[in-house]
Amino acid sequence: MFSNKPNILQLASLMLQYGIRHVVLSPGSRNAPLIHTFTQHPDFTCYTVVDERSAAFFALGLSQKLQQPVAACCTSGTALLNYGPAIAEAFYQEIPLLVISADRPEAWIGQADGQTIPQNGAFAAITKKSVQLPEPTNDTDEWYCNRLINESLIQLTANGNGPVHINVPLSEPLYQFTTPALPEARQITFHAAKPSFEIEHVKSVWSTSSKRMIVVGQLPPENGLDNILASLLQKGDVVILAEQIGNVHTSQQIGNFDLVLALLSEEELNNYAPDLLITLGGHLTSKRLKQLLRKHKPQHHWDIRPDGKVKDTFQTLTDLIPTDAGDFLQQLAENIITEKDKENNFSKLWQDKSMKVDQEVARFMKESPFSDLTVINAFIQSLPQQSSLHLSSSAPIRYAQICNLNPTVSVLSNRGTNGIDGSMSTAVGYATANEGMTFLLIGDLSFFYDINALWNKQISKNLRILLVNNGGGNMFHLINGPQQSEAMEGYIACHHSESAKDRVLAFGLHYLSATNFDELDRCLPYFCNPDEDYPLVLEVFTHTETNAYVFSRLFDALKENLMTHDFIGYD
Repeated sequence: MFSNKPNILQLASLMLQYGIRHVVLSPGSRNAPLIHTFTQHPDFTCYTVVDERSAAFFALGLSQKLQQPVAACCTSGTALLNYGPAIAEAFYQEIPLLVISADRPEAWIGQADGQTIPQNGAFAAITKKSVQLPEPTNDTDEWYCNRLINESLIQLTANGNGPVHINVPLSEPLYQFTTPALPEARQITFHAAKPSFEIEHVKSVWSTSSKRMIVVGQLPPENGLDNILASLLQKGDVVILAEQIGNVHTSQQIGNFDLVLALLSEEELNNYAPDLLITLGGHLTSKRLKQLLRKHKPQHHWDIRPDGKVKDTFQTLTDLIPTDAGDFLQQLAENIITEKDKENNFSKLWQDKSMKVDQEVARFMKESPFSDLTVINAFIQSLPQQSSLHLSSSAPIRYAQICNLNPTVSVLSNRGTNGIDGSMSTAVGYATANEGMTFLLIGDLSFFYDINALWNKQISKNLRILLVNNGGGNMFHLINGPQQSEAMEGYIACHHSESAKDRVLAFGLHYLSATNFDELDRCLPYFCNPDEDYPLVLEVFTHTETNAYVFSRLFDALKENLMTHDFIGYD
């Protein structure tokens, strides 16, 4: 039996018709009719996470892995506000997160009744659609409720993915479960128009540009672009820049471009800037690339964006092409003329510098002391093939980008808003739906901030968390500025001497630790072994002073060994 609330019955019926079958539930009374209905239907897979902030990120991780909409359902009041960080991340990372909040009847909002806040439209600025359902009492109400739900569920994936919020007012009595079956609710089918673009214009600009660059932002794993990009590389001189979170892998793409740019003189920078820039995907971590393109503006900048929204990150946008990146690149590869006799000057310039940087970084790693960078490098080199790696924001994602990564490893990170909150909860959610190994690289502040991620009975045995504990916000020791403040250690970097051991064991996970290379070498084979069938946390302790020295010394070594004062021209 299901709830007798008509708005809940319509919602559940349409969710199934739209293929939304995974629901993350947080406990409560006002949402009990929703919880009961979801858990009683065999086609819904339900998860329970008490902490709403963690629950929403857990749902986000599920959606990342499943590549389909996932719902998160909470009770009324401040419970909904705890969803905010994950909704913002889903909005900017373009993840179809369905937020369902139970609410008091509208007449009681602001009347000093329990758990009543203005929930309707609370996240209107960071959702694709936000609606409040009626409590139907007649046919018109039923039609209105059905229409609002259809509008909302369509927007989860129409013209680009994103979060949607459905607020569900529920009057008492709440605990009446007398409906034997869900109704056959009307579904409105959305037919997307296939976007087009002027291929002759594209061919003309491509053929007359001598320095072509494709920059790949954050994309989900298995995005299908590898072969298309490889064919473009074969047909013409083009540079492809992609960070690890881009999840593309071609033989000639440049992954260490941030380090390359750090070595270039002002004279050289212009030679490494494109005259035709093609961008696709989401966010980039590299600040140096943004600075290069903002200062040395390309003549043409095409942004390939299915939702058709203007995102002028580099302040250079000339053409917005609202289509699928794969479709655009495929048509481009099929229509451009192969340049068999043209010397690849621009790509050679980038390739030569990139290769030298790789060689110098490899040499540097062998000679450097135990630190965040060398620990993360050893960890990344130990990752099993076909595993998934989640990177928390701040220092971990920047350190990881310096290291060479096996191309079979999928990389994910909450770079939509770049917050440290929710990284662990997202990885826990992802691991729940992932049959392979799921690794999380995380710093101590991010770990402790999101500790309730481990208060979760769905934690998968294939989850591995590498916690780099350097006693505070190490990122603030790597950038210029914070050291000038007397509040640096106690307040900005929040120095501490905590260990995660007792917390990890209290949540029932297995725990390992390392303080030097010998201990790390003993732990990593065990930590990365897929045959160990329980979740593991490996806490590695490093020293702030050593971390800052090694990071700074890396750039000094690159400059000493690779920088040249000879002006390299480009014809």
